[in-house]
Amino acid sequence: MHPEHLAPGDTESLHGDWSGLALHEIRSTDDPCFETAFDALWNEFGEAGEMECPEILADRMKWHPGEMLDGAALLYAMQLVTKNGEFVAACDHTAILLENHPGAIVHHSHILVAPDWRRSGIAGWMRALPVSTALEALATALCPVHSPITLVGEMEPYHPARPATIVRLAAYEKAGFKMIDPTQVDYRQPDFRPPHIIDRENGPRALPLCLMVRRIGREVEDFVTGAEVRHCVDALYKMYARGFREQDMHIVLKSLQSYPAEAARIRLVPPTHGADSKA
Repeated sequence: MHPEHLAPGDTESLHGDWSGLALHEIRSTDDPCFETAFDALWNEFGEAGEMECPEILADRMKWHPGEMLDGAALLYAMQLVTKNGEFVAACDHTAILLENHPGAIVHHSHILVAPDWRRSGIAGWMRALPVSTALEALATALCPVHSPITLVGEMEPYHPARPATIVRLAAYEKAGFKMIDPTQVDYRQPDFRPPHIIDRENGPRALPLCLMVRRIGREVEDFVTGAEVRHCVDALYKMYARGFREQDMHIVLKSLQSYPAEAARIRLVPPTHGADSKA
């Protein structure tokens, strides 16, 4: 855990008492820590249809960042924090390198903190860990050390019936993440349901979500170009395409047709933007 990787709003995490904590890097489903971390994340996110199955994650773990497959290379990381063997927090994320594009896009998948550790500052460290994963992927792929890094998270939009959503949005806003203006970019996540259910229920359903970004070293900027947005989304879709059927990816790939032009300026707004007016 490197202090320089903390988000601008997460520097209070420097002052916590982290003695006795153990950080476990999980790079295989055979790792004895995998079951603990996966089960915790699945119980929180999987049953709600917000996490891929173990088979997809196992395949993703095998994708080496030094080997381009279909124009992309990945480094998937699952991480578990424990104290005296007890669960403290878990997260997973994927550093994605695209052929002929500089830098890394890191998909911020899931973060879960045990109730007794919430508001302790550990979440700030979990949000910082993907930077280390990005740097490892870039080094393995022999990319320049100062290559650009962008962290990207998919979040459900504010909804008054889901109070937990505004808590998550506010946490990312406090940390320094910004939202790509959803009125300009209509991002869609692939359907995470098992194929037999998708087929039984008349095909895939793309899930509309908002994109949160933290561009390392560029956190103060308040706009992003259409080309940068497309780069981020192309990276996510390359990652998903490895684990999802081609016919199930078609609906989200088609949504790219409505994206702004490469030269367009797209606003970066606070993640809770518009929540007050909808409350």
